[in-house]
Amino acid sequence: MLEPLLLLGTTVVISLSGVMMPGPVTAGAITKGAEDKKAGVKIALGHALVEFPLIALVAFGLTFMATWSVKATIGVVGGLLMIYMGVQLFMPVKEEEKRFPYPSTLVGVVTSGGNPYFLIWWATVGGALISRALEYGVLFLVLFAVVHWSCDLAWYSFLSFSSNRTLEYWYEHRRKIFGLCGALMVVFGVWFIVSPFL
Repeated sequence: MLEPLLLLGTTVVISLSGVMMPGPVTAGAITKGAEDKKAGVKIALGHALVEFPLIALVAFGLTFMATWSVKATIGVVGGLLMIYMGVQLFMPVKEEEKRFPYPSTLVGVVTSGGNPYFLIWWATVGGALISRALEYGVLFLVLFAVVHWSCDLAWYSFLSFSSNRTLEYWYEHRRKIFGLCGALMVVFGVWFIVSPFL
């Protein structure tokens, strides 16, 4: 019982670390948030329209290829990617705010589905998490997907609400959050690389 709970806890930490990485969805949440403080919820819904089918596709593949070699490969590649992302979170970020002349939900779909980083994340880091979640059954995988998406929902809602209130205050504290998440991602990256061989 403890191991599934630990996996969900790990999912929350890794999911938040991944979703906090600057990217097109982040830019969309900030930009649309300046217009509507609830834009983050709509963007998260658009994000889910891409993410849930992708999780199902990755899980479908893993059910037929869940050998030790595949898990080890996913663990090593995903771990290396997480370490890379963690290091990137420590570096200065310059974001260009772009306005999207589209509804917030569509922004969530376009900025998610059109982002190669998002697809790579689910093929590697996300794939490793899905592989572990599947060990506890399909219903647990559904719970995993909901927990992960809840992190997306919370972060994008926070971004849009914060940018609607005051962007400067958010930016000041974001650097501290990024530093913490960067350290956590490096730790979990090492864990994913080592764990298949233990």
